[in-house]
Amino acid sequence: MRPLEWSTACPDWEERIVEGRSLVPPPLFPDEAEAALEIFKDLRIVDVPGQPTFGEACDDFVFDFVAAIFGAYDATQTRQLINEFFLLISKKNSKSTIAAGIMITALILNWRHYNELLVLAPTKEIANNVFTPAMGMVNADPELRALLKPIEHLRTIKHLENEAELKVVAADSEIVGGKKAGFILVEELWLFGKNPKAAAMLMEATGGMVSRPEGFVVYLSTHSDGAPRGVFKKQLDLFRGIRDGTIVDPRKLGMLYEFPPAMIESRAYRDPANFYVTNPNIGRSVDAEWLAEKLIEAERADTGELQIFLSKHLNIEIGTRLSNDRWVGADFWDRCAIPALTLDDLLARSEVIVAGVDGGGLDDLLGLCLIGREKGSKRWLIWAQGWAWSVVWDRRKDIATKLDELVGEGTLIRCNMPEEDDLSAVADDVGEDLAEDLTEDVRGVVDVLVQVRDAGLFPDREAVGLDPAGVATIVDELALRGFEDEMLKSIPQGWRLSSAIKGLAKKCAARTVRHGGTKMMSWCIGNVKQEPRGASGVAITKQSPSAKIDPVAAMFSAVMLMSLNPEAKGGGMDEYLAALRGRA
Repeated sequence: MRPLEWSTACPDWEERIVEGRSLVPPPLFPDEAEAALEIFKDLRIVDVPGQPTFGEACDDFVFDFVAAIFGAYDATQTRQLINEFFLLISKKNSKSTIAAGIMITALILNWRHYNELLVLAPTKEIANNVFTPAMGMVNADPELRALLKPIEHLRTIKHLENEAELKVVAADSEIVGGKKAGFILVEELWLFGKNPKAAAMLMEATGGMVSRPEGFVVYLSTHSDGAPRGVFKKQLDLFRGIRDGTIVDPRKLGMLYEFPPAMIESRAYRDPANFYVTNPNIGRSVDAEWLAEKLIEAERADTGELQIFLSKHLNIEIGTRLSNDRWVGADFWDRCAIPALTLDDLLARSEVIVAGVDGGGLDDLLGLCLIGREKGSKRWLIWAQGWAWSVVWDRRKDIATKLDELVGEGTLIRCNMPEEDDLSAVADDVGEDLAEDLTEDVRGVVDVLVQVRDAGLFPDREAVGLDPAGVATIVDELALRGFEDEMLKSIPQGWRLSSAIKGLAKKCAARTVRHGGTKMMSWCIGNVKQEPRGASGVAITKQSPSAKIDPVAAMFSAVMLMSLNPEAKGGGMDEYLAALRGRA
């Protein structure tokens, strides 16, 4: 059987998941699937009253997933034809127990002597959550006790006939390098997404499959408690594309329990009657009444608690529109995106442009936002860029992989700080040069502003809005580059931005705004918390210390200036280009 002879896509998944039907195709080799299910269904779940077997206690979705994995093995070629699987499911749907059952089944069916089977968990606690039920399955069955030997202190289960070993490894404390596993299960992939070293770690862990074509990799996860990032986002995007049919890869198969977009848009996921959509084991390991009670409690608590509940128990991806106290324009931001809006596009399409600049300390971003008024349509065009010093990666390790993603997108520029040894080793007369190197982000901002000014697109007054705090270096650099004082405008922050915060939300709702749909701005907008101030004012703050919003704050400063209906000082881009041609 060749890869092109089957498909792992499920384009009608939205109807299937609401109707409770299977999300995976029938197994390629039914006999292999049946043999594996016979073993799997007899394994006992020891932490459930009565110690039922999987066959007695599980819903059909578990058997569908197990059949898809083991039913993709071609015994005539000793080759696994579908060798990567992803199960995304809400918390408490027996995910860790299912993981243990899958790997015990693989250990029993494995024929390769001295083979290694690996469960890779992000922490010791999660590793124990898999190993403990796996050990229990062996100890609860006399036949398995004669075949397999658990070694508890090593979190290892050994096959007594072919010497193969199932090892459960915690990635936070144990070395993954040098593993030659043929069967790998990665538990709680979302936590690996927070680890900047996870990609290399997973590549090392799965490297043994190159000489073990009968092997497979299974990824299991709930949704992240923040916006998906790192290896988790990469795999999530990949398996969603395969499921939807936009990516063709018949060697990968996902079972993703997510609400259809329409149900997310209407917030139907908050109706207890719909909890089953992402909780297929509801009524078994998941109690519907408990979920309903906890949702009410989370809604009464702060935003963070609600977000975690929705992401973990209802599998809702945290993004720009989830938080209760989000910026009111977040609901409409995504629909205003266009495929691309580069700086060159902005310059060419605008009749006038204003800028906003915002930046905090060394562990914040420096944000620049340009808003142009489009020729003819008068729509606002928004372009933004961020800069961050390398120290942010050190101080905010929980967002390091997200920052790397934005650097890859090109919307965030990483500025590397000199090592302390380098600073102390130079003479005093060189110190000024090094100090100048520390303005890499400032020079980047000013270079863009000079480009807009030279294009004749800035108004002659109040063209650049700046947060009064921490912009002295930028003001100095602008003065050196010929910016007149009248072109700069100090923009008071806090409740004084109310008109911009509310006004831009209305323009987004009316779709009289366009932006490039960048990951950086979507992430930053998702980090914004809108708070009431006084009788009718509002202000924006960060959802958490690691939640960066500087480019969004810069955007609201620019909105304040564009709301003044400015006119370009020069003749605009057309005259600028004509002048360049004339000088040539």
